[in-house]
Amino acid sequence: MSEQDDSTPRFPFSINGKALAIVAVVILLLGMITTSFFVVDQTEEAVVLRLGRYHRTAAPGLHFKLPLGMEQNYNVPTQAVQNMQFGFRLQQPGVTSVMSQRDYKEESLMLTGDLNIVDVEWIIQYRITNPTDWLFNVEDQERTIRDISQSTVNRLVGDRAIIDVLSDERPAIELFAQDQMNDVFQGYNLGVTVTAVRLQNIVPPSGRVQDAFEDVNRAIQDMNRLINEGREAYNREIPRARGEAEQMVQIARGYAAERVNRARGDASRFVNVLREYRNDPRTTRTRLYYEMVEDVFIPDDSSQEPERPELIDRNLSNFIPLLNMQRQGLTTGGAR
Repeated sequence: MSEQDDSTPRFPFSINGKALAIVAVVILLLGMITTSFFVVDQTEEAVVLRLGRYHRTAAPGLHFKLPLGMEQNYNVPTQAVQNMQFGFRLQQPGVTSVMSQRDYKEESLMLTGDLNIVDVEWIIQYRITNPTDWLFNVEDQERTIRDISQSTVNRLVGDRAIIDVLSDERPAIELFAQDQMNDVFQGYNLGVTVTAVRLQNIVPPSGRVQDAFEDVNRAIQDMNRLINEGREAYNREIPRARGEAEQMVQIARGYAAERVNRARGDASRFVNVLREYRNDPRTTRTRLYYEMVEDVFIPDDSSQEPERPELIDRNLSNFIPLLNMQRQGLTTGGAR
């Protein structure tokens, strides 16, 4: 065979077997070094598998593992509280959240216990408590959480009337939903714990039904306002009436005590006078006569001007001081 027929490839440099071995060793060492360490964040825990089998759980920090894929680490955010929305989605969570324009009525429309339809939007907050269970016991964790949450809230809403769901049963639904979800997750060994359930928006379907319920809500608000006004008037008038009644009772008690004391004093005075009369009738009669005349001619209240007594002879058989016909209020013509 001639030299022109030689098809062996030519390299611009010579290949040495020792150099190839050195390069292979360097690449192997670099691979071992780069795959022998992993970092776990403060909010995470790492599950380490050795040859595909669970080996250990690593805490936050820098850790060593067997290189070249013999051990693999899966970091799980065990300290972070995660959210999941139902009936709506947040495209950009934050101070000013941006809602998704897509409709999720298949999640939020529910049937109440009195056969009414209600649109319920809610949020659950959960935290991964067991990273091993979270990774290996359930295939689709998010789908499982959504299905369990939807079934739980649907059951709780279906046990209540629509007016209760729209008003005072919201806290009870949130509390019961959290407890029942945790029971189901624990039975599935999902490795998560629900920390909160928040009902965001509960409204009847749009249209005539929603308008009717808005009228009912306005009527309920008016009723509560009138009740509060009535209670305010009650709290204002009842104490005043009780005070006036107590005042009248005290006045009546004082009057009763005064009359009783006066009656007892009069009775005691009469008994004393009777005793004196039995001892000396003549002197007692005279003193009583003088006292009677004094009571007639001298008023008890000295601040008032005493009235002048007028004495007349009933039989007109003797002259007595005639009436003063010139007193104020009478004409002088009658004195002639």
